[in-house]
Amino acid sequence: MKGMVRLFKLFSDETRLRIFMLLAQRELCVCQLMGVLGISQPLISRNLSLLNGAGLLDERREGKLVFYSLTKRPASAVSKIVSLLKPELKGDKRLESDLKSLSDCYEFQKKTGKCDMKTFLSFMKKQRGKR
Repeated sequence: MKGMVRLFKLFSDETRLRIFMLLAQRELCVCQLMGVLGISQPLISRNLSLLNGAGLLDERREGKLVFYSLTKRPASAVSKIVSLLKPELKGDKRLESDLKSLSDCYEFQKKTGKCDMKTFLSFMKKQRGKR
């Protein structure tokens, strides 16, 4: 029972839920999540640490960057929760905005050919100019 309580506590936080749903789309690094969500590095890292500590994420290093993705071998309960979350969150304005921003960030980084803090800051400057 304690494991289920811990799992539901993880998903009760909007930031963690947003991160989790983005990682359900593709593998991302901290700077990409910062750009998409507009949240500080310490807050992103803290939430990734909690999700990772619960066994929900896999990580892959590429130089100085760490890329996160949903674990390829989730516990049965996690699989069931994810299958419930996706249809329930479909059409959610905040999630749709996050997914649009993810697409924009991905395209921006594809054009620049880089994923680093300088590229992130350029992307954020461009995003602020759109508002």
